[in-house]
Amino acid sequence: MYKKIFLPDEVKKALDIIHKNGFEGYIVGGCVRDSLMGINPKDYDITTSALPEQTKQIFKEYRVIETGIKHGTVTVLINKYPLEITTYRIDAEYKDNRHPDYVTFTLSLEEDTARRDFTMNSIAYNEENGIVDFHGGESDIKNKIIRCVGDPDKRFNEDALRIMRAIRFSSVLGFEIEEHTKEAIFRNKELLRNISAERIASELIKLLCGSSVYSVLMEYIDVLGAVIPELLPMKGFEQNNIHHIYDVWEHTAKAVESIEPTPILRLSALFHDIGKPDTYIEKNGMGHFYGHANVSCEITKNILDRLKLDNYTKDTVLQIVKLHDFPIKDNRFAVKKFLNKHSPEMLFMVLKMKRADDLAKNPFVLERLSTFDKIEQIGNEILQEQTCFSLKDLAVKGGDLIAIGFEPGKEIGIVLKKLLDAVIAERIPNEKEQLINFAKGLKNH
Repeated sequence: MYKKIFLPDEVKKALDIIHKNGFEGYIVGGCVRDSLMGINPKDYDITTSALPEQTKQIFKEYRVIETGIKHGTVTVLINKYPLEITTYRIDAEYKDNRHPDYVTFTLSLEEDTARRDFTMNSIAYNEENGIVDFHGGESDIKNKIIRCVGDPDKRFNEDALRIMRAIRFSSVLGFEIEEHTKEAIFRNKELLRNISAERIASELIKLLCGSSVYSVLMEYIDVLGAVIPELLPMKGFEQNNIHHIYDVWEHTAKAVESIEPTPILRLSALFHDIGKPDTYIEKNGMGHFYGHANVSCEITKNILDRLKLDNYTKDTVLQIVKLHDFPIKDNRFAVKKFLNKHSPEMLFMVLKMKRADDLAKNPFVLERLSTFDKIEQIGNEILQEQTCFSLKDLAVKGGDLIAIGFEPGKEIGIVLKKLLDAVIAERIPNEKEQLINFAKGLKNH
């Protein structure tokens, strides 16, 4: 009795139509891998012996989109559910290390699976025949191994993005990369420079958010360095400082692992100390990195621009990197001053970065974690009380000051700032009458 994989009704319907018309059809790739691992697939890909024109014909009652018909792929919408259906194919040479120059269609499922990247992604399935596994993918899933189908050098030369996909899968799934595949990754890492920045960024972010990110960063720093060479100086760079027990790269990998797995926070952790090798000085036998946060920010900006990340991600990561070393005292005045310059969201993200930073240092530093908890608590209290910490929340405006005799222009801004400082310091409440009286007192001086 073979393993039964759950198929959505739309997938069953598509396979049924293919079979009733005399063709072979299977789900294939990530959906089979995920199903065997007990993960709900995000989407289902179908492979078939039907040629693209035949696929279009047998699905003529449904909406068919020619998404990649040159390479044998059409998308069929069944109950608004999109299914990519691709003809069995053999790929020609990949001159750009990314796409085949052309494809040849075949009637052999085995030949089709032989062109795929990893054994775990080469398994096919339908309800009639069960699992069809020509390359040992099911065994590799069971043993948590990532292995190329066939010759790994050939696979990576065909599509260099597979190098990033391999280490991303290792991080996300916690699988080990098989030795021959691993050796080929290092041999062919420079091919990653032929891949678009957007595709590198997408794989990098998924990798960073994986649960096994620490071990992958430690083992594959030279591979990442092929596309982000600015990371390489951190490797083996000793900090020679009482607060640190790791070199800059291992500290970075620990910080990435220690922070919440969201793209912005993990990117921030990856780059927060990237400026340290450029700022190292030794004083009295101890290493120091004065101004490293600003230098890290400059280097990070160049990298994020190159990776073509969206503006919100870029701006937020740069702020966190710049502020990760900024001291915040655990009192209301200090927290309100921070909130005056930055958003509440930024306060809480910077605190997460500070915690992760300290979790990657000498254990005695962990005493500071309670301080960050207290700052977070103060921040939440200030927000819940709707306490004033910015000019927009001040109970008086420029017009109120003009009404009591202040000259329009620069003077108004100066007085409003003095009023806000007094409110932040809790010397006066944020009440219009008291603020007006305070302002009158300033006018008389």
